[in-house]
Amino acid sequence: MLIRNCAGGVIFYQGKIFIMKNEKGEWVFPKGVIRNGEIAPEVAVRRVKEEVGIDASILSTAGQTSYEFYSVTRQRPVCNKIIWYIMEAKSPEFLKENKEENVFDAGYFDIEEAIQKITYSQDKALASCAYEQYKQLVNI
Repeated sequence: MLIRNCAGGVIFYQGKIFIMKNEKGEWVFPKGVIRNGEIAPEVAVRRVKEEVGIDASILSTAGQTSYEFYSVTRQRPVCNKIIWYIMEAKSPEFLKENKEENVFDAGYFDIEEAIQKITYSQDKALASCAYEQYKQLVNI
C-alpha cells in the first residue's frame, strides 16, 4: 500500500466554514500531498491558495484523518494521512470553480449547512470540532 502524508485547511471567515466540491461530487476541505522537504503547515497554506484562491493563516492544528482507496492509475491501494489546520481567511474572496485543481463548486457556509453538505462522516466530525475550537480562538 502506498502511504501519502498530506496537509489541509479547515478555513473560516467571519464564523462561516469553507468547503469545496471535487470532481467526484464530494464536499471536502482543500488539501495536498506533502512532498520531499516540505513541511505540513506550508503545504496546507499553499494548497488552500492553489486550489481555491484563499489567502489564509493558520490559527491552530485541527487534528488528523486518514482514508484508504484503490488507485486505478497506480494499480494499488493508497492511504492518505492528513494533518488538518484551522485557518482564517484574510478576505471573503475565493475561487468558486477551478477545474485545473478539480474544484467544481465552493463556498462559505454556516456550520449546520456545511455539515449537511460534507460527504464523509470523519470530515463532518472534523468540521464540528474545528468550529468549536475556532470559536474559542477568535472569541465568538
